[in-house]
Amino acid sequence: MVELAVSLTVLLILTAIAIPTLMRSFRTYQLNDAAARLSDMLKFTRFEAVRRNTQVCFLMQQPSPPAWTIGTDSSCSGTLDTNGKQQVISGFATLLSSGAPSPTAISAALGGAIPNTLSGSVGSVTFDARGAIRAGKNGAIITAISVFYIGSLSDPEFGFRAVILLPSGSTQIWSAPNGGAWQQIS
Repeated sequence: MVELAVSLTVLLILTAIAIPTLMRSFRTYQLNDAAARLSDMLKFTRFEAVRRNTQVCFLMQQPSPPAWTIGTDSSCSGTLDTNGKQQVISGFATLLSSGAPSPTAISAALGGAIPNTLSGSVGSVTFDARGAIRAGKNGAIITAISVFYIGSLSDPEFGFRAVILLPSGSTQIWSAPNGGAWQQIS
């Protein structure tokens, strides 16, 4: 009986030590997964524009806050394609309009340009047939850098992610701890 009690005590102590580490790993995974899915959807939409040789829009909608639906809009009409690829970003990791650390490190790495924040509000990004970013349907080519912030304002201790959309249409993923500096991770 004493051996069983000692074994259970050791098991409980090890469990108490392991749970915070597992939660941190799980929250980090959720942030990385949301950033990767957003980046992949931007790349997919750009690829579709080039493949179809026409303008295709990446669309962000918020059907029920804090959940976001992202996907392609082939006609750039403001409606997601019903049979097209879509992703839902919800739960712990969501798109943020503010609250992430200052983008100073990102700006410095990108030649001093201050990124234009696109996350946190309903909107779209238009890719033309060459994969360049345009200011709306048939608009001028955009040369500004854009950023989508991902994190949790209610529980910022696990950090933030930023998906950078360069004028060429390529993406980068950056990471920052709560109150820390940004570092490029892909």
